[in-house]
Formats: sequence, structure tokens, C-alpha cells
Amino acid sequence: MTTARRQLFAGSALVASALALPASVQAQAPAASGQAPSGQAPGFYRFRLGDFTVTTVHDGSFRRPVEGFVRDVPTAEVQDLLAGQGLPRETLTVPFTITFVQTPRGLIAFDAGTGGQMAPTAGQMMGNMRAAGLDPAAVTAVVVSHFHGDHITGLTTAQDEVVFPNAEVIVPAAEWAFWTDEANAARAPQAQRGTFANTARRFAPYRARIRQIADGAEVLPGIRAVAAYGHTPGHTIYHVADGGAQMMFLADLTNRPEVNAMRPDWRIVFDMDGAMATETRRRILDRVSSEGMLVTGYHFPFPARGTFLRTEHGYRFAPADWSGVV
Repeated sequence: MTTARRQLFAGSALVASALALPASVQAQAPAASGQAPSGQAPGFYRFRLGDFTVTTVHDGSFRRPVEGFVRDVPTAEVQDLLAGQGLPRETLTVPFTITFVQTPRGLIAFDAGTGGQMAPTAGQMMGNMRAAGLDPAAVTAVVVSHFHGDHITGLTTAQDEVVFPNAEVIVPAAEWAFWTDEANAARAPQAQRGTFANTARRFAPYRARIRQIADGAEVLPGIRAVAAYGHTPGHTIYHVADGGAQMMFLADLTNRPEVNAMRPDWRIVFDMDGAMATETRRRILDRVSSEGMLVTGYHFPFPARGTFLRTEHGYRFAPADWSGVV
């Protein structure tokens, strides 16, 4: 193993350890020197995809009770599934991971993170971007999967200043149509109705630079939109390819794959249309597992890169080996 690979491995392992630290340590702001927060190793992971360079960047996590996470399934059954994979029975840690892709034409961010404005254990993206040598001003496009707060709040600061000053913001047309029309509020779950106001707030400074795209559209060279509706009305994932190399950014196709992929028919609390989300999960996971396609996911265990394998009841996430790491 090369020195660079050992450093990357060490950084990834220490990030996992950092999730167990007290919130007061995890929530420390990045130092003025541009270093990652105290108590946390740089949380980034970089690999090649053809001539593209992909970097996953850790934005922290939040914790929630296992109880109530899956609808219409006894909590004990969910706990048994987690325990069988070595995970805690009572509390689920949900990571946030942003995928960046450097192409010859520019640096692309897939979603924008929490902006340090949500869970006290989140908001580590900026420090980890600096550690990875990624400048928000160098981002030429932010490609958004859907408008839940943990994916768009990082577009702006708490003072409503833009975080990516030179970026075009690319959004699914179906998602834009739903969340920019207050008449749809009655169709949204009560817990998600704040998304309408947050959508208006986070996109407002980018209004002149927003581009809507349809299912199947080539978003940018090498990047194509793939409808994955159900989690939200316009939830969209993205196929990334260069030459013969390909991957899929799965966004929230699953939340923790140890739950949603292992049991794709289980409907989690965050899915707006559970039946559609279930059908979408099976369709996409069947595709990526059949093709052995590399994936990144927003809520996967860091560094959130791997493949899916079919199992008796669903699909198992297999973290990728070190091939392609730079």
C-alpha cells in the first residue's frame, strides 16, 4: 500500500471513530487556518473514474432512534436486522456524504450538505473540503438530487450568503415544480412542510443560475439524470461515466443501506410515497447490482463508495476495494 493510500485509509477510519465523540467536539467549527475540526481526521476519499476524479467528503452525521424509522414493521424486527450486521439496536447514526466529481470542464458537487445549520454533529463539509484541496469557489455546478434540508441547506450560510459563488445550480424539474408551489403543502407530510420555505430561502440567491432538467437529460458531459421518484416527488439520481468507467450517485435511493437495501420493501419515515420508493429501490438496485456498477450514496457509511450484491431478501452494500484510489 502506498503512503497516500495509507493516509486515506487512516483518515477514513478516524472519521468513523470521530462519530462516537461527544457532540461538543464534533460540532467545533473549522479553524481559521483551514484545518479540519479538532478531534477529527480529514474526512475525504478520492478515486479515479476514467479521467474524472471523484472525491467523497464527509459532512458529519445525526443520530435518531431506531424506533419509528421504518413504517409498518415491528421495531424488534428492524433491531434484529441491525444487530445481525453489528450495528446498535436502539440508535441509528445517519451519515452525510457529498460526492464531488472533477471533470476536464469543471468541478461538480452532488448536493450541498447541511451547512452546519442542522444537527450539532453535522456541518463538517467545509473543513473537509479544505483538507481535500477543494475550493467552493471552484465548483462550477451543484447538481441537486432533491430538496430535503440535509441536501440543500448548505447552498447558503445562516446569513443567506452563497457558498458556491461561481456555480450553476441544476435541479430536477419535477422536484422544482413540487416544492416551489405552496399549493402542494397539503400533499406533503407534516414533518416535511418546512421544505417549502427552505427551498425558497436556499435557492433565492442563485435564481439567475438555476437550470431545471428532465429525467434522462444529459446534465453535463458524462452526467445523466435518472428518475428515482418516491422518496420525494422529483428525487433524481445521476449516472456518471467517462470512457468505459461508470458509477451512479444514488442520493437517497436508500437511507442506511443496512436497512433500506437489505429490505428494499420496507418503507422508511422519510419516504413521501412509500410504494413508489420501494419500486424505485428495487429497479435501481437491480440495475446497479446486475452491472456491478460502482455507486456512492448520501447516507452510506463513509467513504460511501462500493457496489451492491443480491441477497435472499434484497441487496447488500459491499464497500469497494482500493483500486482506483489516488
